[in-house]
Amino acid sequence: MPVSRRPDEASPRAGAGKGRRGPADPVRALMHRHHELCARAVDPLEIAVGLEAHGVTDRTAARFRHRDVFSLAEELYARVPRAEEPAPPPAPEPGRALGARMGLGALWLLPGALCAATASGASRLGAVRKDATADLAMGLVCAVGAVLVIAALWPCLSRGPLRVRWRGGVARIAHALGVGWLLGYAAAGDWLLSGFLGGRRPYGAAPAAGAAVVLALAVAPAAGCARWFAVRARRRLAASRGPEEFAAGVRPLFAGVVTAFLCGLPALVLAARLTVPGPPPAATPPTAAEAAAVALAGLLFLARLLAVHGFRTAALTGVAAACAGQAAALATAAAARLPGAAPLGVPVARLTAAHGTAAVPAAACGAAALALLGYAFGVLCRASAHGGPGARNARTPRTTDAAPTARTAPNRAP
Repeated sequence: MPVSRRPDEASPRAGAGKGRRGPADPVRALMHRHHELCARAVDPLEIAVGLEAHGVTDRTAARFRHRDVFSLAEELYARVPRAEEPAPPPAPEPGRALGARMGLGALWLLPGALCAATASGASRLGAVRKDATADLAMGLVCAVGAVLVIAALWPCLSRGPLRVRWRGGVARIAHALGVGWLLGYAAAGDWLLSGFLGGRRPYGAAPAAGAAVVLALAVAPAAGCARWFAVRARRRLAASRGPEEFAAGVRPLFAGVVTAFLCGLPALVLAARLTVPGPPPAATPPTAAEAAAVALAGLLFLARLLAVHGFRTAALTGVAAACAGQAAALATAAAARLPGAAPLGVPVARLTAAHGTAAVPAAACGAAALALLGYAFGVLCRASAHGGPGARNARTPRTTDAAPTARTAPNRAP
């Protein structure tokens, strides 16, 4: 029984020895399969990005008598006629562009401002009176503030540089549950863990309020850094002549944007100290709870950046790994209270005795964030991570006459 082949894997021997391109031309099957991509591409690099995203590698290109994917993309770009591109929208006036940017920045700052106002109001209310009525009023203020923060956070995540195009509802729900677990643990996980370990103590709202303020304030720098990275990467994509050149130019951009976000987190911790009553802002070093909030902010930023650029499975895996670490700590601490199971809680007990209960979320989120950072440094520096439809609008089309073809392009070193 003959073995069927995919169009991308058609044998190139069918057209061997022929001077003309007939029906047996193997590249013709590839042209039909990716006709829309080739017709709407503005240069060969965009076709190379699309082929790479569809699984075409240099080894596949060799079966089409090309040394790499970019050389194959050059031939496809030369042979497929260009489709009529719609006229780009007129550039907005400078005044309107500035107003739009200011409005976008205000939208990103709104969750942090609302969360800081809620935490400050609740703490002041608790400092004035300490009775059942004050506790009820504080709970009401916190509930209303949480609703307002979520309402302000929704447009920040559903549009703009932090928007994720989920392919299915299962992945969206799983990601929401993972993030919800991390936020819930930041609110009450330390108190619950200390109870399992036998150190019963009253619930302290200050660490949870400080973590909430840090995470809400981090929305603005996260959106700004994500937008800066996407715009600079697309500009680099338009100017690059190959995937290797693009990756070499994007690596410093990615390293810079991650460094900028992480360097801005200490300032957010200081702002949270000014909002939530506690020790003088500059008198004490960062606490374990603040380190856990910083690690959680870094994890959520890297996961969102990966999901925005199409690596949703990796983002979900990183969030799930942090949730698993926190759940394992709670499960072992709870199981250690059973008769004969005390050794199960020894590792968690030693860690919390040395560094506090906040060391558990700090370690779990920090390890997951480091793993995502290493993965993101490899995948977000590829051209296929930035070759979506939005990249086409940000690039300047080149003239067809100047486009190199597979026959006329200068030979490059193999």
